[in-house]
Amino acid sequence: MADRSVSGDSVSLAANSTSTSNLVDQTYQVYKRRWFILFVICLLNISNAMVWITFSPIADVTAEKFKVDAFKVNVLSLVFLICSVPFGFCASWVLDTFGLRASILLSAWLNGVGALLRNVSVFDGIDDSARYPILLLGQTLAACAQPFVMFAPTKLAALWFAGNQRATANMLASMANPLGILTANVIVPAMVTSCDGHDIPSALWVMTGISLTGTMMATFGVCSSTPPTPPTASAEEDSEKFIDGLKKLLKNKNYWVLNITFGAGLAIFTSFTTFLDQILCPKGYSNSFAGLCGALMIAGGVLGAVVSGIYVDRSKKFAEVIKFSYAGAVMAGLAFTQVARLRDQSVLAATCITLFGVFGFAMYPISMEMSVEVTYPVAEATSSGLLIVSGQIQGIIIILVLQFLAQPLSPEDLAIGTGCSGGCSGNSTSQFTPQEWTGMYCTDTIK
Repeated sequence: MADRSVSGDSVSLAANSTSTSNLVDQTYQVYKRRWFILFVICLLNISNAMVWITFSPIADVTAEKFKVDAFKVNVLSLVFLICSVPFGFCASWVLDTFGLRASILLSAWLNGVGALLRNVSVFDGIDDSARYPILLLGQTLAACAQPFVMFAPTKLAALWFAGNQRATANMLASMANPLGILTANVIVPAMVTSCDGHDIPSALWVMTGISLTGTMMATFGVCSSTPPTPPTASAEEDSEKFIDGLKKLLKNKNYWVLNITFGAGLAIFTSFTTFLDQILCPKGYSNSFAGLCGALMIAGGVLGAVVSGIYVDRSKKFAEVIKFSYAGAVMAGLAFTQVARLRDQSVLAATCITLFGVFGFAMYPISMEMSVEVTYPVAEATSSGLLIVSGQIQGIIIILVLQFLAQPLSPEDLAIGTGCSGGCSGNSTSQFTPQEWTGMYCTDTIK
């Protein structure tokens, strides 16, 4: 048997030699720079998520600013899911073939340039008809960046961190994306308070500044894909090549159960994130409250992920935590869909969406780590990356279906009033039409 001892930042392994009776000591070293690389990946994930979700909490104001309907506003979010499918496979291949640094640099520059380009759409002198296409192009570039940085955490954890730190490293890097969503849900509604969106440029420049900071840190600070010496014995071993890994995944039934169930959970979260403002504002809730609900969902999720990540690092009870978290997320999500149909239920709505975040995010980093465990020796980026691709594909389907099922508000709700953009949607020239998202009914039955 091997004898392991862990002390500080080093792990010593004493193994019986097969050729002699003497013990051979081998030391595995971890390096402090791993925390800097982890921070860069976190910052890129945060900034990319902020770019992604910028317009969701102010969908009504965005429609007014760019003279488009609600569907085109939703496309600004949907493009991230669409691009992540083909670029998800590309990101897995880049990570496994060219390494962690190449993936980080690609994501950093695509995200930085995309964020900067969005500002061009609001420059004075730009023709109104060109504003939305320029904005969408910037969103698309940032969307292409997302898989390269979202798939990186498991690779970073495997190559740079000791075995007893991997789940925690995965948790920190994986939760950076929802932390970016939280930040955008708080900052954007606070900065964009006008009905016509004239203050949207200020919010865009904030996102651009954060994105370009990550770009510079990645370019000049991340100098190698791997540490000088491996942190664990498993980090020394070569992973399966990309195509060979895909073939093995296709035959792994346990992995596909995890892939489909995790993907469904991620898709539901993505849909909530995209439509939260549009779900709540027709019932009289303001953009600020919708942003608060989004922030509470993420804050609760980060708490749940931290607790579950630490617990699984110690107990290794991957399956139990995932099952418990999934059940809790389903119940909280169902409760929110019912509460969101009611007016003047701010506390209940906020509580339900917070609990959805707590349980839903608890399984995110654990599923990432479990995907690596059940598919070894398939490369980490391939197994965990396909989980995210599954979530994005299912997210595209759910968003399009929900968009199709949404119905015009009843005359009663319109008469009572909505919270959309402080009443801007009531203008005769409004581009944004509030819809009913929380129930299905036939418009010809409305009295």
